[in-house]
Amino acid sequence: MSRLAPGGFDGRMRTTLVIAAAIGAALNGGVLYAFSSFVMPALNRLDPAAAITAMQSINVTAVRPPFMLVLFGTAALTVATAVLGLRDWSTPAGKLLVAGSAIYLAGVIGLTMVYHVPLNNGLLTADPAAAGAARTWADYASGWTALNHVRAAAGVLASALLIAAQTTR
Repeated sequence: MSRLAPGGFDGRMRTTLVIAAAIGAALNGGVLYAFSSFVMPALNRLDPAAAITAMQSINVTAVRPPFMLVLFGTAALTVATAVLGLRDWSTPAGKLLVAGSAIYLAGVIGLTMVYHVPLNNGLLTADPAAAGAARTWADYASGWTALNHVRAAAGVLASALLIAAQTTR
């Protein structure tokens, strides 16, 4: 049986938790980067009605267990890494854990819930055949993509900070 570190949390368990959170943050950042770098540009090449229809389908398909588990499972892991970081706040590693966790929670989850979900829900009610479809798509795509760049960067940065915490004592 391994020895527990001060505070009762085994070092291997801590390492596993932090690395899992870092992998999840990186994975989410990569998925979001893929959308910003080639999915949205590809949709922008389509007729606005086709782009709206495609994105409506993507938004419905995304809300399924495989993606939700990675997105919100990583959020749960970063809540746990934030607690570890607060417990070790006096160390550089503790500060990195809190920073990485906060960036993931605010930059990926916060933006998703406050901005992207309402925007996606609004697009679901849009009529692709309506006269204003081109304006609807242009407004949606520009704002969605700009803040999706932020989400992608937040996922990657959170991952880097969590990894840095693991290598810093």
